[in-house]
Amino acid sequence: MIDHGTGLFTIGELARSSGLSVRTVRYWSDEGVLDPVGRSAGGYRLYDAEGAARLELIRTLRELGLGLDAVREVLAGERTVAEVAATHVAAIDVQIRSLKVVRAVLSSVARRGSTTEEMKLMHRLAKLSAVERQRIMEEFVAETLHGLPEVDPDVQERIRRTAVELSDDPTPEQVDAWVELAEMLQDPAFRAQMRRAVEFNAADRTASSPPGETVWFARQLVERVAPLRERGVAPDSAEAREALRELFGDGDLSGVLERMTAGFDERLARYRELIAVINRQAAPPHAEDFAWVVAALRVAAGG
Repeated sequence: MIDHGTGLFTIGELARSSGLSVRTVRYWSDEGVLDPVGRSAGGYRLYDAEGAARLELIRTLRELGLGLDAVREVLAGERTVAEVAATHVAAIDVQIRSLKVVRAVLSSVARRGSTTEEMKLMHRLAKLSAVERQRIMEEFVAETLHGLPEVDPDVQERIRRTAVELSDDPTPEQVDAWVELAEMLQDPAFRAQMRRAVEFNAADRTASSPPGETVWFARQLVERVAPLRERGVAPDSAEAREALRELFGDGDLSGVLERMTAGFDERLARYRELIAVINRQAAPPHAEDFAWVVAALRVAAGG
C-alpha cells in the first residue's frame, strides 16, 4: 500500500510488492545499497518508484550470486553489470573446476576404499594448481640433470619438456595417476634412480658424440627387437643372444645390463605411463621391447 497517498513506499510495502521479506529489505537498506528518500512522520523509511526498481535490480544481482560489495559498485556506476558478470563467471569457473576435482577424488576414494589419511593426501595433491604441479616436475628435472652437461642434448630436451597437465575435469584414474606420480617424484630412491640413468648416458658419450645418438640407438633397438618379441622369441633363446650381440657387440653384457636397468626398468616404465594417463596421451610405445631386452641381458649376463 502506498504511504498516505504520497507515492512513497515503506519497507513493509516494498517487501510485499517484491515478494521479499521485510528483514531482507531492511538489511539491504542498512547496508547502504537501498537508500530511502525520506522518512514518514512516524520515523519509517520511505522509498520512491526508483527505489522499487533499484530493489528489483539488487534482488536480480544477488540471485546471480553477486556479493553486496559488487552490487554496490554496480549501483554506484563504478562498474558495469557486464564487467561484474564477467568477473563472477570467472569466479564460478574456478569453483566448478574445484568441485570437479573434489568429485574425481571422492570417486577415486569410493572405488579404492581409501583410508581417511589417503583421502586427505589425494585431495591435497589433486588440488595443486597447474603451476604448483609443474614446479614439482621442474624440481625433479633440475635435480636429475644438475651438473651433467654431457647428457645427450636431445635427451636433456625431452626431460626438460616433460609436463604434467592434470585436466580441470579429471577422471578418477587421472587423480590416481597424479597422486602416484607426485609420490614417485618426491621419493629419494626414485630420484636417485633417474639420476643414475642420466649419469650413465653422460658417461657413455664422448666429445664427438652427435646430439640425438641416444634416441637413434633406441630406435635401432626397437627395430631389431620388436619383430622378435612379436614372433614370440624367448629372451633366453639363441636368437635373442644373437640380437644382443648385434646391438651391443661382444663386450661385457653385465655393464650393459646395469645401464639398461637404470633407464628402462619397471618403475621408470610406470613413471612414463603415469604421465601419459595424466596428460590423456597414448601409452608410451615400446616399453615391452625394452623389457624384453633387459630380460635377455639378464639371461646372457648370468643375472
